[in-house]
Amino acid sequence: MIKIVVLDGYTLNPGDLSWSGLEGFGKVTVHDRTPPDRVVERAADADVVLTNKTPITDEHFSQLPRLRLVAVLATGYNIVDVEAARRRGIAVSNVPTYGTRSVAQMVFAHVLNLTQRVGDHADTVRRGRWSKSEDFCYWDSPLIELDGLAMGIVGLGRIGCATAELAAAFGMRVVAHDVAAVDPPQWVRMVDLEDLFRTSDVVSLHCPLTEDNRGLINARRLALMKPTALLINTSRGSLVDEAALAEALRSGRLAGAGLDVLSIEPPPEDHPLLGLDNCFITPHIAWATRSARARLMKTVVENVAAFLGGSPQNVVN
Repeated sequence: MIKIVVLDGYTLNPGDLSWSGLEGFGKVTVHDRTPPDRVVERAADADVVLTNKTPITDEHFSQLPRLRLVAVLATGYNIVDVEAARRRGIAVSNVPTYGTRSVAQMVFAHVLNLTQRVGDHADTVRRGRWSKSEDFCYWDSPLIELDGLAMGIVGLGRIGCATAELAAAFGMRVVAHDVAAVDPPQWVRMVDLEDLFRTSDVVSLHCPLTEDNRGLINARRLALMKPTALLINTSRGSLVDEAALAEALRSGRLAGAGLDVLSIEPPPEDHPLLGLDNCFITPHIAWATRSARARLMKTVVENVAAFLGGSPQNVVN
């Protein structure tokens, strides 16, 4: 009988989805979380292992002789030593796309929060300030209309394009930069990176993390941006030099930032961006709408079925 072990299933399925799609393949064991020192113990005798953020290394592979497939519950698969898996004849699959619209939606959740501070103003009403106001309205920060402003998108892949469409719907002018050759919509103007930072009112990051772009947003590039500009990151935390961003926000060199990712997750309590009133951080949830997680679950089941049926799909090694 095929044995399938899920090492860290809680974030994908905290209880509102079902693992039943896997049960037709064999025995399924689901762990909410697995510390690194228990990977071998829990995956012993497994033919298929599913992981989201639990690392699987060559040392683990050497102690898991039955393992044939690692199915990653995400698009990024850097938590698996894919080269070591390849050498040992173990396939690694991922889910290339599932949350495109959800992530683009989060981009604009942050943009709209920064431009209109809905949550902050609603909180003042909740605390009774409007009831005591001498005027019929008030606002504590500038209210910014997006129409006519420039949205700069770094990385014009699926999510970048979906974000560009939303920006255009708000009447924004869209400029973009991508290291790969792309065929953008006619209403997107491709520019070099320096021009994008200089001219954009909102910069949104949508590129994968590589050794070449780690720290892409550094002090020099932040200095290029308008002091009224906003930075949005729903991609990878390490694209940003977080100390440099904190300094730019504290000094007023940059108006605001909306981040769904950080370089260390969860962040330490003394992280330089925590507590800044012009930096809003959400806990890596852009991917986590129920619709997106259901699509992810469906594709993972399909990946396992395809592998066991002899026609592997979405294999990254």
